Amino acid sequence: MTTELQNVPPHAEFSRKDLVTSNDVRWCPGCGDYAILNSLQRTFPELGVPRENFVIVSGIGCSSRFPYYMNTYGFHSIHGRAPTVATGIKVANPDLSVWIVTGDGDGLSIGGNHMLHLLRRNVNVTVLLFNNRIYGLTKGQYSPTSPLGTRTKTTPTGSIDNPIHPLLFALGAEATFIARTVDNNPKHMVEIFTAAHQHQGVSFVEILQNCVIFNDATWDPVYSKENRDSQMLFLETGKPLLFGKNKEKAIRITGLAPEIIDAATAAPNEILIHQPEQSSPLYSQMLATLGLPDFPTPVGVIRQIQRPTYESLIHNQGEQAKTKRGTGTWQELLHGDSTWTVA
Repeated sequence: MTTELQNVPPHAEFSRKDLVTSNDVRWCPGCGDYAILNSLQRTFPELGVPRENFVIVSGIGCSSRFPYYMNTYGFHSIHGRAPTVATGIKVANPDLSVWIVTGDGDGLSIGGNHMLHLLRRNVNVTVLLFNNRIYGLTKGQYSPTSPLGTRTKTTPTGSIDNPIHPLLFALGAEATFIARTVDNNPKHMVEIFTAAHQHQGVSFVEILQNCVIFNDATWDPVYSKENRDSQMLFLETGKPLLFGKNKEKAIRITGLAPEIIDAATAAPNEILIHQPEQSSPLYSQMLATLGLPDFPTPVGVIRQIQRPTYESLIHNQGEQAKTKRGTGTWQELLHGDSTWTVA
């Protein structure tokens, strides 16, 4: 199903309120999706893109209702296939700003294969993956990101599946922009959404999001008021990896493994400096694997490198073919050398 803009003159300036639709927003009270929706509505007017050039594509799930709640163009596709639809849109019209909204189930289970190819191709779209580690829309089954031992209706004695790590999945597919943010920090979400949009290539953003009904407080050990100082590592390009209430702890590498040290007594050049532009994936992989129980969880831009986009390569290939062989016609294509007559 597609959604269209409501009463919008072309190229008009707009604000957050212009992105609010007349549809009732139907998520459970307290759902983290509300904060993400609000943050995206705050982000779009600041990007310098005409509102008619935004397209939001979703699959199936609670998060996938997004196209109905954003007064932009949108496409509510089928389960797991948002990356495929988004690829077609971007190739057909590279000038559009295409955003995929998906969940850990939609994007990493039935849609895992499609997500993999979107990332490896480096299609210039932004993926927002809401990770609440549960299937919310279908009422609380365990998902690809549910931790070992998670008890749900489909795993009453605890999940035995090793969970997918979204950032490592994106890194393995060689995504050129990988980041993480959290649903209870709107300022940080806007910063990450803006950085993702500015990147030329595929941007994969994991959002730690809370499902108040079926997996409430799943991220509290990371980002609750009591834990966030000690359990969150905010990444800033060119800045040392420091955390703690007073930034008293730091990350260094000892041999091939990360280690937590006292920042005040660290030797010069001992503390790691955040460099997301590293071409080698080793640094990004180290960051992506940090987390509970032994390390703080990094949030921010994990990796950002440059590589030609999929749609630019396709259009360049087409132009080269035209230069070499001429424009051609559909009639010539249908009745060319690759056809034959069956007697």
